[in-house]
Amino acid sequence: MKKVKWGVIACGGIADRRTLPGMMLSDKAELVAVMDTSKDAAENCKEKYGAKYAFTKYEDVLALDEIDAVYIASPVFFHKEQAIAAAKAKKHILLEKPVALTVADAEEIKKACEENGVKVSIGFLMRFHGYHQKIKEIIEEGKIGEIVSIRGQFTCWYPDIEGAWRQKKATSGGGALVDMGIHVIDLIHYITGLKAVEVAAFNQTQTFNYEVDDSSNVIMKMDNGSVAYVDSNFNIPDAASVAKLEIYGTKGSIVAHGTLAQAEVGNVDILISDDSLAYDASQARGELTPVSLSDVPLGNMYTKEIDGLCDAITEGTLPPVSIESAIYDQKIIEAAYKSTETKSFVRV
Repeated sequence: MKKVKWGVIACGGIADRRTLPGMMLSDKAELVAVMDTSKDAAENCKEKYGAKYAFTKYEDVLALDEIDAVYIASPVFFHKEQAIAAAKAKKHILLEKPVALTVADAEEIKKACEENGVKVSIGFLMRFHGYHQKIKEIIEEGKIGEIVSIRGQFTCWYPDIEGAWRQKKATSGGGALVDMGIHVIDLIHYITGLKAVEVAAFNQTQTFNYEVDDSSNVIMKMDNGSVAYVDSNFNIPDAASVAKLEIYGTKGSIVAHGTLAQAEVGNVDILISDDSLAYDASQARGELTPVSLSDVPLGNMYTKEIDGLCDAITEGTLPPVSIESAIYDQKIIEAAYKSTETKSFVRV
């Protein structure tokens, strides 16, 4: 099997904590080069993961003929420049979410990839969770009926930090909504197949002193008439967060606890009613027993993410997370911020 040879741009942070360990488990990928503006970080990753090269400039990674693909894990305000440069260098791209600071910038990245025949996948890794894949399958089979209501919550504790790029609008594009909520928005679209057509949102800095939102509440009217609620916060302690995803339909419900995470963890309860049940005036709720998912194989989402793009490169298939779907997520984000600013509903 021919392995796809990879370079990593910005090898600290999420790359070192999660994606590179995931890449090491892949039999389809080979790490060749790492880059970070910190020379120590680059050298440490080179030694830690057995890379051939360590650089402090991303251009040096792109100049290597032996590299087939790059993983771009830099802060979002670098994405446009680096992704377009990678596309022009004919390197396939795994790009961390969000795609870019704005929809317009993301469209430029998409255009560069198309013009240069480069495959690009976006880092919405939660699509690869085994439980989320199974939930998608259950919904597609119609087992919970027509979806009528959805709610997702994804939070963490992220206090004021001097110089943190995520806490400045110019370098992050936004706060909790951009960093946490966008994962839920993407997952809802992916799992249900529904699209948001109208958005209302409250985004505010409630607890901390930075300029981006530490609290975000988004309401999305979906194209089947249902409503989805997305709550994301930087001001809820990690130990207090439940990271819950709830999907309710005309035949049943799916509630996932703790699956919105950077590992394949959590549990899922499913309630499916008997189709023959008539209206119950007493509204008894204790007769159905939840069925928990237990026979779903779990693994490493980051490995699956890497393998998915490797397959697209070697087999000519579509990238696992299309840039088109990620741009749509970005449109929801922009609509949500506009809703808060204008105090109005915003069409997508």
